[in-house]
Amino acid sequence: MLKTLFKKVVVAYNGSVSSLNAVMYGIMMAKIYRCQVRVVYVVDTDSIERLVLKKFLVNNEGRNFTSELESSADKDLDYVVKLAKSKGVKLETEVRHGAVWSEIIKVSGECNADLILLGDSSRSEGSSVLSRGRLGMQDSEIIGSSHCSVMVVRQPHIEQMFKLI
Repeated sequence: MLKTLFKKVVVAYNGSVSSLNAVMYGIMMAKIYRCQVRVVYVVDTDSIERLVLKKFLVNNEGRNFTSELESSADKDLDYVVKLAKSKGVKLETEVRHGAVWSEIIKVSGECNADLILLGDSSRSEGSSVLSRGRLGMQDSEIIGSSHCSVMVVRQPHIEQMFKLI
């Protein structure tokens, strides 16, 4: 008998439309393949610290920005849990702090993930024709450093598919 290809899936989520598409894809995978899905929101404190060090932000601004991102993470993950429940799927959520790519790699290793799902950041709102088809720096780092498969969700009309399942 064949083993399931994906038992544990990590989804990188940041509240963007493209990462929400990856979450919906993960929820559909959990429903169809009965795999475990963990949605991880990384508060990018690494970038904030670099902005403070370069004096683009003062310490207070960095702390305020981090607090706002943490609050946003909680709200966004609550929404994800509701989406999953609407499809009869239970998933795990987690907020991490640090460099996005590093934290996604860490959590995928800690939970022994078979797959990491990423949203297609190259097709986000406001991206130019020149940048389409190119992965963001964080995505490239995740793909290059991961010890498991990585899938970039580019599925058009994911919301319609999600409604049907």
